[in-house]
Amino acid sequence: MTFKVGDNAVYPGHGVGKIAAIETKEILGNKQTFYSIQIIETGMKIMIPSHNVASVGLRPIISTEEAQVVLGILKEKNVKIDNQTWNRRYREYMEKIKTGSVYEIAEVLRDLFVLKVDKELSFGERKMLDTARNLLLKELSLATDKEKLFQEEEVKQIFGVV
Repeated sequence: MTFKVGDNAVYPGHGVGKIAAIETKEILGNKQTFYSIQIIETGMKIMIPSHNVASVGLRPIISTEEAQVVLGILKEKNVKIDNQTWNRRYREYMEKIKTGSVYEIAEVLRDLFVLKVDKELSFGERKMLDTARNLLLKELSLATDKEKLFQEEEVKQIFGVV
């Protein structure tokens, strides 16, 4: 996977960033190429060796078609929420978020949103709901037309857009 300066890319757990530069640095006598990424949401700067792109999970923004699949996941209503303790559920959901898979993050957001209707979420679950919402919202708004994204009431509800 190769990126160009100015490309948007998703860094798992941190969200969407823009490739700010491609730099070559000498480390211990070896020249290495790095992608310098600035995370849009936080302004954090991350340098990733180009040969580590796959192992860290850096990936391009999803396509419009993939965005429709994500919206389908979010709209699913007949989901069975595991009745395990909140901290087990939290660990399981955190693992899904760390994968960087937009589909897994969508599942976490949907499950927490459904769970929130039934009962009060723990502090950690509320923070995770916000994290999943922010990660998805930024990527979906870049992958689709924002007007189309919020056409449906259930999507507006999930993202807290009124």
